[in-house]
Amino acid sequence: MSEKKMPRPEYPRPQMKRNNWINLNGEWDYSTDRGMSGVERGLPNGDNFGEKIIVPFCRESELSGIGDKDFCSCVWYKKIVTLPSDWQGKRIKLHIGACDFRTEVWVNGKYIGEHRGGYVSFSFEITSALCVGDNVIVIRAEDDTRSSRQASGKQSMTYASAGWHYTRTTGIWQTVWLECLPQHYIDKMKFYPHIDSPALYAEIYSTDSNGMEVTAVVSYEGREVGRATKSVKCGVAKLNIHLSELHLWEVGNGRLYDITLTMGEDKVESYFGMREVDCKNGIMYLNGKPVFQRLVLDQGFYPDGIYTAPTYEALKHDVDISMDLGFNGARLHQKVFEPLLLEYCDRKGYIVWGEHANWGMAHSGDAAFAEFTMEWSEIIERDFNHPAIIGWCPLNETTYDTDPRLTAKLAKITRAYDNTRLYIDASGWKHEEGITDIMDWHDYDQNPVTFKERYDALLGDGTVNAHSHFRGRDMVYNIKPTFVSEYGGTWWSDTQKNGGGYGGGVWSAGSQNTGWGYGKCPQSEEEFKYRFKGLTEALLFNPMMGGLCYTQLTDVEQEQNGLYTYDRKLKFDAEFFKAVLSQKAKIEE
Repeated sequence: MSEKKMPRPEYPRPQMKRNNWINLNGEWDYSTDRGMSGVERGLPNGDNFGEKIIVPFCRESELSGIGDKDFCSCVWYKKIVTLPSDWQGKRIKLHIGACDFRTEVWVNGKYIGEHRGGYVSFSFEITSALCVGDNVIVIRAEDDTRSSRQASGKQSMTYASAGWHYTRTTGIWQTVWLECLPQHYIDKMKFYPHIDSPALYAEIYSTDSNGMEVTAVVSYEGREVGRATKSVKCGVAKLNIHLSELHLWEVGNGRLYDITLTMGEDKVESYFGMREVDCKNGIMYLNGKPVFQRLVLDQGFYPDGIYTAPTYEALKHDVDISMDLGFNGARLHQKVFEPLLLEYCDRKGYIVWGEHANWGMAHSGDAAFAEFTMEWSEIIERDFNHPAIIGWCPLNETTYDTDPRLTAKLAKITRAYDNTRLYIDASGWKHEEGITDIMDWHDYDQNPVTFKERYDALLGDGTVNAHSHFRGRDMVYNIKPTFVSEYGGTWWSDTQKNGGGYGGGVWSAGSQNTGWGYGKCPQSEEEFKYRFKGLTEALLFNPMMGGLCYTQLTDVEQEQNGLYTYDRKLKFDAEFFKAVLSQKAKIEE
C-alpha cells in the first residue's frame, strides 16, 4: 500500500522523533480466533490466515474492512516486511501504539514476548529474530471484556451498545511501526521545567551506555537558547540546561521549545513547555496564577473508527471544535488517548486530565493490583512530558466496591513518578481522605435553580449535601467540591424531544440503542440554552469553585447529550456557548 493511501501515515510518537522508521499500517493478513485455537493451527508461523484487515483500526470498526461487532476472545495479524539494506547490523524495534488486551508477538516463528494492557504504547526489540529478505511478523491479541479482570472503559459488556457503554475495541487500534536504532540509544527522558531560573532539568535514560555523553540543544522558534552536555552514569544523564529566554506555556498559548538530544550515533528530536502547576485550596494555579478549568468531557469515539480517529486531521478537529465553543481543556475520559492528540493539545495550550479506563474492572481483586497498576505506571511514564496534562486521575466513579488499598497504591505510584502535577484519586463520588488534591463531584441535576442552591451552600458551612445512585444503592455525602467534573449531559435529539431521558422513563438498563441523555429532553432550543447557561454560571460565579466539566463534546452512539452530534455537527450556534463560557470566573477576578 502506498504512503498516500496508507491509513494514519504520520509519525506516531511526537515527543521522541527519529528519522529511521517504517509505518506498518495498512492491509494485514488476519484471522478471527473465537475458539482460541490459533497456536494449534500454526498461526505463529504465519500459516492459515484467511482474512484481511486494515490496521490500525479495530475489527469492530467499518474502517477495518470487517465491521464485526460481536464478541471475539482472540484475533491474529500477519505482515511480511522486507527491511532496508542500510538497516542491516542495527537494532530494530517493533512498536505497537495500543492493542487491547494481552498481546503476543512472533517474528519468523520465534516467540518475542507479551504485553498486558489495552491502552498504552509498548515495544519489543526483534533484532535477533530478523533475517535478510522477507520477515514474517505475527501478532496475537487476546481480549475478554466481560472478565472483570481488565480495564475496558466504556466498551459494552453486552452484545449491543447500550446506555453509557459503546461498541467494543478488540486488538490493534493504534499505529504499528518499526524503528531502526544504533547499538547505543536513548530509551526515554523526563523534562522538569523551572520557570524561576529559567532552566530545564532533564533526565535522559539509556541502556548499556555508561560513560557516553549526552548533549542537549534547546531552541525557541529556531533560535538556540540553551545547551548542556553530561555523561551517562548508572543509566541516566542528568542535565541542567539554563535558558536565555523564557516563554511561558499558558492556557490558549502553547509556547513550545524544541530540544535535540544526541548520544553517539543516536539523535532524538523532542519538545517541552515551560510551565508549573500548583493547587491551593482545591484551585488550580498555572505559573502562579489561578486558572478556572472550563473543560468538556471527551470520550474519544468515532463513528467509523470507534477508538481510532480515521485521520490525524479528525483527531485535531475535536480539540478545535471544543475551543470554538469556549472550552479551555478536557477530561480525556475512560480512555488513554494517543500521543498525537496530546501533542496537539500541547501546541494549542489546551489543558487536559490524564485518565485510565477503569470501568469494567473489579476494583477489589488481584487483577486490579497486578494489571491496572502496571499499566497506569506505563501511562504516566509515556505521557510525563506533555505540558497539556495538568493532572492525573486513574479512577472514575468508584464507590463501596473499591479496595482502599488500591486507591492508596495508585496515589503512591503516581506521586513517586510525578510530583509536578495535580492528582484526583477517584473522580466523581468517593474520595479517600488525605489523598486527593482536588475534591470533585458529578452532578446531573437539570434544574439551574436547585443546582445553584446546592453549590451556594459552600459559602455557608462549606459543605454540599450531595447524592448519587449506584448499582441500586443511594448514597449521600457531605463534601466540599471545588470542581464539578461532570454536569449538564442534557439530552438533545430532534427525534426524541417528546420523550424522557435518564430518570425520565424512556431509557433503561435493559434497552439497547435507545437514545438518551440526562433529564427530560428540552422541548425547545431556548430551554436547552436556559439549562446550559444557568448550570454553567452557577459554577463560574461561585468563589469556592475552580472548575467545571460539561458532559459532553459529542454524542456517542445512543448517548445523545453532546454539544455536537456523533458525526461532529454542531447542534446550536457556537457563539452562544462561547459567550457563556468566556465570562470571567469569580476566582479570576
